[in-house]
Amino acid sequence: MTVLENTPSAVLVLAIGVLFATGVYLLLERPLTRVLLGFVLIGNGVNLMLLVMGGRSGASPIVGNAPEGVRMSDPLAQAMVLTSIVITLALVAFVLAMAYRSWQLHGHDEVADDVEDRRVARHAALNAPAFEDADAGGLDQTLDEEAADVHDDVDDSDDDGPSRSHDRGHHRHGEARTDARTDPEERP
Repeated sequence: MTVLENTPSAVLVLAIGVLFATGVYLLLERPLTRVLLGFVLIGNGVNLMLLVMGGRSGASPIVGNAPEGVRMSDPLAQAMVLTSIVITLALVAFVLAMAYRSWQLHGHDEVADDVEDRRVARHAALNAPAFEDADAGGLDQTLDEEAADVHDDVDDSDDDGPSRSHDRGHHRHGEARTDARTDPEERP
């Protein structure tokens, strides 16, 4: 049995890493043209990675230098590269359209801070004391212990059996109803 050597070269692995790292760095920038270049570099890195994963280099892509029992190469890598090219093209077209529209409207393609997001963050920072739990300040009780206490309180109130608060003629708190709907014949 012949074992095919499928070890990628260090140069290709290094190139894939550089493409991914540079692409991610550019994606984190504000100008849309840099984001566009980041998408292109990451897409090319994915294509190169799929190409390296596809098999040995130097042989023809379909038949290759495989032994007699294995005549065809795996077409999955080629199909995934084609799909990756289409997805990268769609992303590039979308980001390019956004950059062009931003250039038309504002004269630059830099993504600005969201004013509404800043307003909400400032409002939340000013109202932070209102959202703090005032009665949990000095307690040494965990949430599980507090939940168990609440559960015990509920169990103590249900010792009489199921609640009869929805019986006809009685109010939720056990008081008699005074409205006109207590008598079944008077209902519309």
